[in-house]
Amino acid sequence: MRVPIVLVHGLRISGSMWRPQVEALSAQGRTVVAPDLPGHGSRRGEAFTLGGAVEVVRDAIDSVGGHALVAGLSLGGFVSIATAAAYPDRVAALVATSCSARPANGLAHMYRIPAALLDRLPDKGLAVNQRFHRLTLPAGAAEAVLDGGLAMEAARAVIEEIVDLNVLDLLAAYPGTVWLINGARDHFRIHEKLFLDACVDGRLLVVPRAGHMVSLDQPETFTNIVADAADVVAGRASRTE
Repeated sequence: MRVPIVLVHGLRISGSMWRPQVEALSAQGRTVVAPDLPGHGSRRGEAFTLGGAVEVVRDAIDSVGGHALVAGLSLGGFVSIATAAAYPDRVAALVATSCSARPANGLAHMYRIPAALLDRLPDKGLAVNQRFHRLTLPAGAAEAVLDGGLAMEAARAVIEEIVDLNVLDLLAAYPGTVWLINGARDHFRIHEKLFLDACVDGRLLVVPRAGHMVSLDQPETFTNIVADAADVVAGRASRTE
């Protein structure tokens, strides 16, 4: 029996960023959902809180049977880790992508400054971000990101919610298997060894020629990693039945 998959998006973007994975995994006959977090995509206008985001992921898991592999990228990675710690019986395994950096102190401050500067622009930096995605992502990937809209207004609230998150303790609290996935060119892998050491059962995979948006830089590779992780979990479950 195949394990359902829940995909959790990054900051400012939405579940539409997972279009390549949703299409490919669905074509394999897998159940996969990609919800929008509060303040993003179809939920723009809602206040973002970490607790609210965890509830969204929990509800997505429940919608596919109450037990699923959860894969998140960047902000979605932090939210997925928090969900796994809060609901370990619901999270069959965890794929934490592009989030191997402790958000506290200097890292959060680094993101507060550009967020404040973008807030001063008439469009909150929307045009800059749209251009950035179109210039840096492969053909089709930018459209997958931009079709769900960019929630520029969500950034500051997200940063303040995440800044005090003790990610290492949350990882240590989750007893299941964790795949840490990072692009080789990603600045968010600075603490990946600490993250790996914190996992009860962890694996670290670094994807060549990929940056922060590893699922879009190398969509086939990333899809295969998620599919393989789900199959590993399903295989373990079948052996214990």
